Amino acid sequence: MALLSSNRIKFIRSLSRKKFRDETGLFIAEGEKLVSEALKSSFSIREIYRTDEIGKEAMGRISALSSPSPVLAVIEQPAQSAPDEICTLLSRAAASTSGGNTALRKAPLFLALDGIRDPGNMGTIIRLADWFGIDAVFASEDSVEIYNPKVVQATMGAIFRKQVIYASLPEVIKEFQKLSLPVYGTFLDGENLYNVPLKKEGLIVMGSESCGILPETAALITERLFIPPYPEGVPSSESLNVAAAAAILCAEFRR
Repeated sequence: MALLSSNRIKFIRSLSRKKFRDETGLFIAEGEKLVSEALKSSFSIREIYRTDEIGKEAMGRISALSSPSPVLAVIEQPAQSAPDEICTLLSRAAASTSGGNTALRKAPLFLALDGIRDPGNMGTIIRLADWFGIDAVFASEDSVEIYNPKVVQATMGAIFRKQVIYASLPEVIKEFQKLSLPVYGTFLDGENLYNVPLKKEGLIVMGSESCGILPETAALITERLFIPPYPEGVPSSESLNVAAAAAILCAEFRR
């Protein structure tokens, strides 16, 4: 059985903190599903540790989970996409085809997350973006970091397939508007989602759990949507969890 030194254990444990992830350019992924997805991706795997190789005690000490999984990987963070790659992304998405058939040309559809700070919600939305074929996800710079262990866990492997770009959302929106692509946002005073003729392409902006879409971002959004409760007019919850709202919106746009 391989032995891990105290220094190595301390180093791996440190990757649970953003400061050390930023300094080293590394992050951790735990569990058979996540590590399997990482191995199939273009991400560079630095190290893999398995319980049957290092022992339960050592795995418990390096794990960020309350119940350690049987495998943990230390992975290199890829280079962050620059905000000025937006135009390239849009062009690439619009030009993508299915089997070379231009009749099946894919409409570019993106998500933008304004101040999403809950790791579970961030991870779930990245997973939704993967499921619904969203081209990429933009996140405001005050949103939770995607390599937070709780975010990584919640993506269930989607983090290895879906591009997330941190940028100024007002600047992102302006790029979409230059190309005459619609920009949608969710608001409590918006128009009923099911009464709006949605386009297949554009940007969908989701606000934070506590503040919604910030005023400087909201001022640029022309397509204001509201997900109505059912039945309308009956007292219900004040609002939806942002990940639940994202799921409804993605499903409706893809429908």
